[in-house]
Amino acid sequence: MGLVRRRTALKLPLMMAAGAALTRVPLASADPVRWTADRANAWYQGQGWLVGANYVPATAINQIEMFQQGTYDPRRIDAEFAIARQLGFNTMRVFLHDLLWAQDRQGFQRRLAQFVAIAASRGIKPMFVLFDSCWDPHPKLGPQHAPVVGVHNSGWVQGPGADRLGDPQYVATLRDYVTGVVSQFRSDPRVLAWDVWNEPDNPAKVYRKVERGDKLELVAGLLPQVFQWARAANPGQPLTSGVWQGSWGSSSRSKIAGIQLDNSDVVSFHSYASPTEFEARIDELAPLGRPILCTEYLARPQGSTVEGVLPVAKRRNVAAYNWGLVAGKTQTYLPWDTWDKPDPSEPKVWFSDLLRPDGSAYRDAEVKAIQQLTGARQAP
Repeated sequence: MGLVRRRTALKLPLMMAAGAALTRVPLASADPVRWTADRANAWYQGQGWLVGANYVPATAINQIEMFQQGTYDPRRIDAEFAIARQLGFNTMRVFLHDLLWAQDRQGFQRRLAQFVAIAASRGIKPMFVLFDSCWDPHPKLGPQHAPVVGVHNSGWVQGPGADRLGDPQYVATLRDYVTGVVSQFRSDPRVLAWDVWNEPDNPAKVYRKVERGDKLELVAGLLPQVFQWARAANPGQPLTSGVWQGSWGSSSRSKIAGIQLDNSDVVSFHSYASPTEFEARIDELAPLGRPILCTEYLARPQGSTVEGVLPVAKRRNVAAYNWGLVAGKTQTYLPWDTWDKPDPSEPKVWFSDLLRPDGSAYRDAEVKAIQQLTGARQAP
C-alpha cells in the first residue's frame, strides 16, 4: 500500500506561508439572521461531498496543547494533512479554546492563520469548533499533563471550563473570542464552517465528581448568545452545533437540542452506532430540509465502521467526519470503558483513529475503502 510505504517518518516539507496576516475585523451585521434553507443548500451543493476526520495531531493531548505556543507543531500538522489528502479527505473538524484567546489573542490568531494556510496547501478546509462540553471541566494553560496510561482521551478539556462558565465578568472575553476568531476568517473560503459548541448537553459523567451541578442550565442560557455572537460577524460560512442524544423530532427534543437545531444553518449530528441506526438518524433530520453533516462517527466495536457508515453517508449526500486521524496522545484508539478499567495494551480492534503514529494504516482495507469512495488516486 503506497500510503504505508511512503509515510514512515512523516518527514514532509512544511508549507510555512501563512497567507495574509490577521484579517481585519469587519463591522458586525446590524441584524444577523439564520441562513435560509435555500442558501444553506446552495452552499452545500458548492462544496462537493465532504469527508474528513476530527483532527488533533498525534503530538497533542488536547486542543490547548495543539495551538498553544511552544507545543503548536506546524510541521507535524502539515505531514499528517499530506496523508489525509492522499486518503481523499477534503475537510477536518478542529477544536479551539477560549483560554488561548484570553492568554494571547494575537499569537493565537497568527497560529490559526498559519494553520489555515497549511490546510489549504493540502486541499483541506477546516470546520472550527469554538466551545466543547466534553471531558475535563477544569482546563488550564501551560504544560498539559502526560496521557494517563491505558485511558481513552485522558487529557481532553472543556471550554469554557466550569470555573468560567458561570462567571459574568468572563462573558465579555467569550464574546470577544467568538467574534474575533469568526471575524478573522469571515470572508475566507479556505474555512468551511463554524461548529459553535460540541455536545453542549454532555454531562461529562467521567468527571461527575468535579462537574458543575448547574452546567446544563448555564449552557442553555449561553448557547443562543454564542450563535448570536458568531452570526454578528456576518460570516460567509454556515454555523452549526451537532445533536448527539435523544430524539430530534420537533415535539420530542430536549431544550438544548432545540436550540441547536433552531439556530443551525446546516444540521449536524453525532452517531457511533451501526449503519442502520446511522441512516435512521439521517431520516430523523431530513425533514428539516437543510444539509446534514455527521461530525462524529467511528466506534468499531459498536458497529460504527468506515466500511459500514461511509457508503451510507455518500449515498445520502451526508458529510462524514470520523473520530481521529493519527493515533497519538489522545489515545482514542482505546475504548471508552478504559476510563473505568485502564488497559495499556493495544486492543485487537481499535475503537477510533485511522492511522498509526508513523502514518501507516491501522487497517489497509479501511484506507482502500476511503480512497475508493472519495475517488482519491491510490499510489501503486
